[in-house]
Amino acid sequence: MSQPSVDSVLVYADYVCPFCYLGYASLDRYREGRPAASSLEVDWHPFDLRAGQRRPDGTMDPTVDVGKDDAYYERARENVRRLADRYGVEMAQDLAREMDSLDAQRVAWRAREEHPGAFEAFHRGVFVALWEDGRDVGDAAVLEEVAAAAGLPGDFVASTLADDASAAAVEEAFDAARRRGITGVPAFVAGDHVARGAVPPEHLRRLVEGT
Repeated sequence: MSQPSVDSVLVYADYVCPFCYLGYASLDRYREGRPAASSLEVDWHPFDLRAGQRRPDGTMDPTVDVGKDDAYYERARENVRRLADRYGVEMAQDLAREMDSLDAQRVAWRAREEHPGAFEAFHRGVFVALWEDGRDVGDAAVLEEVAAAAGLPGDFVASTLADDASAAAVEEAFDAARRRGITGVPAFVAGDHVARGAVPPEHLRRLVEGT
């Protein structure tokens, strides 16, 4: 029995995950193939891939054992390259193992709440800066450039990162993802169904449309 069609999808993602970038590329392809009159709401929810590598002062500790060996990372690189070819995207790098996206997620989460009209441009701009331009999205200066291009206020990044409430808000969002049982990204949620990984457009069609 097929599932009923839905008109929205929730995407759990972290900017430092190349498969999240590729998952959005697949989602874009799926959306391009939908009838013009058929809208699909896409709602991003943050996920923290670097929680176990972050020191109390917020800096990254590259010596932390995350349980993944060189063979794992080589397979990951191969899969990234394969999917990039499949989805027709150019990538400046295939992994970003020591980069942290916490500040980017804080800014994006607040932008979604306070400046929804600029959110999508900022959100996609962070992915582009990292995966297409090879820039460090943990750098506030890079985030400021992306924010300016998206039309956010000039002091938005600085004021967000100086505000402890923005950190608390995104931490609660991370907790909400864990409570929902999300253990990895990307994860696409439509109704009661979940697709995990950078699945192809036809898989997303079945998830959303139930056919």
